[in-house]
Amino acid sequence: MRTENISKLSDKQLAAFLKKNSLSLTVQEARSIVKKLSRDPTMTELHIFNIQWSEHSSYKSSRPILKMLPTEASNVILGPKEDSGIVFLTEHRGERYGIVMSHESHNHPSQVVPFEGAATGIGGIMRDVLCMGADIIATADPLRFGNTFGENKNRTRYVANEVVNGIAGYGNPVGIPVLAGDLYFDDSFDDNCLVNVVCLGLVKEKDIIHSYAPENAVGYDVIVVGKATDNSGFGGASFASLTLDEQAKESNRGAVQVPDPFLKNMLLRATAQVFKEVRKDNIPVGFKDMGAGGIMCATSELGSAAGFGIELIIDDIHTAFEMDPWVTACSETQERFTWVVPPSFTSKLLRIYNEDFALPEIAEKAQAKVIGKITRNPDYRLWYKDELVCDAPIMEVTSGVTYRRKAKAPKRTFKESKLRDIDLDKAFLSMLSHPNICSRHHIYEHYDTSVIGRTVFPPGKADAGLLAPLPGSKVGVALSTDAVPRYGKIDPYWAGINAVAEAMRNVACIGAKPVAMTDCLNFGNPEKPQYFWEFVQAVKGISHAARKIGKPFSKEPIPFISGNVSFYNESSKGSSVAPSPVIACLGIMDDYKKAITPGLKKEGSGLILIGKRNNELGGSVFYHLHGELGKNVPKPVLKEERGKMEFVIEAIDKGLLLSCHDISDGGLACCLAEMAIMGGLGVDVSLPNGELASLLFSESPGYVIEVDSKKMMAVKRMLQERGLWHHNLGKTCRDDFMIKGLRNQPVANLKEAWQNSLKEAMS
Repeated sequence: MRTENISKLSDKQLAAFLKKNSLSLTVQEARSIVKKLSRDPTMTELHIFNIQWSEHSSYKSSRPILKMLPTEASNVILGPKEDSGIVFLTEHRGERYGIVMSHESHNHPSQVVPFEGAATGIGGIMRDVLCMGADIIATADPLRFGNTFGENKNRTRYVANEVVNGIAGYGNPVGIPVLAGDLYFDDSFDDNCLVNVVCLGLVKEKDIIHSYAPENAVGYDVIVVGKATDNSGFGGASFASLTLDEQAKESNRGAVQVPDPFLKNMLLRATAQVFKEVRKDNIPVGFKDMGAGGIMCATSELGSAAGFGIELIIDDIHTAFEMDPWVTACSETQERFTWVVPPSFTSKLLRIYNEDFALPEIAEKAQAKVIGKITRNPDYRLWYKDELVCDAPIMEVTSGVTYRRKAKAPKRTFKESKLRDIDLDKAFLSMLSHPNICSRHHIYEHYDTSVIGRTVFPPGKADAGLLAPLPGSKVGVALSTDAVPRYGKIDPYWAGINAVAEAMRNVACIGAKPVAMTDCLNFGNPEKPQYFWEFVQAVKGISHAARKIGKPFSKEPIPFISGNVSFYNESSKGSSVAPSPVIACLGIMDDYKKAITPGLKKEGSGLILIGKRNNELGGSVFYHLHGELGKNVPKPVLKEERGKMEFVIEAIDKGLLLSCHDISDGGLACCLAEMAIMGGLGVDVSLPNGELASLLFSESPGYVIEVDSKKMMAVKRMLQERGLWHHNLGKTCRDDFMIKGLRNQPVANLKEAWQNSLKEAMS
């Protein structure tokens, strides 16, 4: 076994060696490998540890901090231990069903090669859910792009459009609907967009498949399924753990995978057939997606998670062309899976993929192929041309490393703006056309949102997407994603709290109970104390909100069942993205037919504001419009958030509300405008006492509800019994938008400002 004599190199020589061989390991990490192996490593071993010790794979900076998050609750079937989390959904026809949920990022690849980067992000998240044995039922796409009117507008618009095209270009052919998502534009994303992806699946609890080898698996076959391995995506995990360098853009392209949605479609169908055979005969198996680190990562984790070793023959891996063994082992070629199965089942599995579904005819050299075995000795051994190129304790390969990073609050002074002589009417219309508020139809129209036929509320219809996943059942599943980047610039702790609170409010607004969450934590370089401080503060805020708001009608915290951390989201110029703790909230309804939308329903019905309007314009779109940032971000009282949320959910369940919309971006004025535009009715509203700009545009959390006059007394009684602050805004009317303090105008004027502005911003 030929090794690299790195132990004899000076620190300077070793640093040069690592750089020459595209290894992002530090000098200290490389020397640590020598100690762990008690010898110099091979080049293959160096690349293996380079990937497994990357931030993307080992969470070496974030792991200790993530322990703050609540992950357990009575409804959690599987927490954040495997490729996806699973939460209990319902019992139906004698079977217990769960919703599988996963959340990932594909930020760096999407900035470098937007179409392919976004498409492979969708492909990867689907595999994470499929590998739990689930049927994939929906996706969501929280997106963050730069300023489409700034200095880099041409590049920003190109990235934004290609990302959307990539999501559509992959998801539509595979046939999975987009159910939800959110979108923000900000200068901080000019050099580093954020492409987060969420995926949901449906599985019977008894049919869950795990991403580790089963008990007594010694001698089981290790099988690779899918596309022929090539060098695309090689080093992708370590690439995602580095600061983007515009000068290295061309070389970075090689770290981005190449998607093939049509092959994926066939793989999904073939794998569904394998699931049937496995369940029919109760065959013990392990199954894992091949994402970061490719075959190496998938196989080593399948073995180590069960306490076994792995022995692979790299020569037996089907490849597009000949490559170095470390490239074959670690490349992140798309559309591949790894199975661990008993030899008695191997021939049937190979036949399903290779003959029944004819993978070799779908894509050149695509197939299912045995490449190795599960071993009793807990070692990870790779052979190439009869040479042992890796021989390492498997737990050393997969355990990663942990750093205790320094966190230091940056010296920043924020001041509350003192805007004077603002034309509020002009500001209002400008806000409705602002890219962070206007209609997202321009994006949604690219996506197939109703394929499979389970969608109840497609994206844009309501505050959360809604689907009916089980034929013959009334149960509904709601999904929302949220985070306001400009809050993070001011105070990442409150940005985390607000992201949790708003994601939950959006789900509650349609009548669903929030039951579980995932997070994708997007931040700068954790080695810089000020950026690591931002990360720590955001996680503290998320944890605090999840525990103090908790699951409605329960004493438990709302659990995080899956998630992702994405660091190094900054350019070589040193500019980091706005701290962006993106939250996805899963909600469940016993009867999806009770769900409501924000659009106003009936002329002459009453409008009630729930939640005081405070002087909390910091980070608001109103300030953004005037080139200000401010200081006072929304600071929700979490006990009140819980009370308001439980009221809304219960009132909808009882059929007392006609419509409901949460107050967030753009404040009360934009909330009412969206309700009017979506319902085609007007409003006649009086505001409570206070400073007009704050009353209209503060993004303090709250709700506006529409109530039929016949049910008004019952609704007010519920509010009073719960001690919830509320204000009678007024009534709905035919077609005029009337708020005291703003000029009266037809709703049609508002619709014109709101409807097509995003297309103009991205064109």
